Amino acid sequence: MTFMELAGRRYSERYFGPEPVEDEKLALILEAGRIAPTGCNYQPQRVYVIKSAEAMAKAVSTGASLCGCPIALLVCYDKTEAWHNKRDRCYDDYTCGEQDASIVAANMMYEAEELGVHSLWIRGFDSKDVIDAFDLPENIVPVMILALGYPSEKSHPARLHGSKKDLSETVKFI
Repeated sequence: MTFMELAGRRYSERYFGPEPVEDEKLALILEAGRIAPTGCNYQPQRVYVIKSAEAMAKAVSTGASLCGCPIALLVCYDKTEAWHNKRDRCYDDYTCGEQDASIVAANMMYEAEELGVHSLWIRGFDSKDVIDAFDLPENIVPVMILALGYPSEKSHPARLHGSKKDLSETVKFI
């Protein structure tokens, strides 16, 4: 399968089945995140594996809709380790931290898909709630939660999944 086929096949899973994700597959998914490119290769990402019933309850308490997934990855970055762009005149405190964490999450999401594990990219939470629930250090910034698991019999892509804008609407040659 080509990457384009893989990327086109992947959709946001909202109906996870109860089957656990095998440790071997989780290790490959985490490795895909570890080898992701980051600004100046500083690797500020921090990935917290949410697997226990207690940790899942904490995640749900933040308002994150985990859709019954058996495991989730809280993807964060360490703001003291993220590359800082000192030349940006618009944003004095601009770093690559959120971008780095997002690339890490995307790598893990596509590796999961290749392994037959579905995913859901979640950002519908208040960062302060996540920081408090998991008692994160002040230098750790939550970016997203990647819910992982196998599809249930109710699984299907969202109605608008295949609806994509034409390249002419999103790409400009300058």
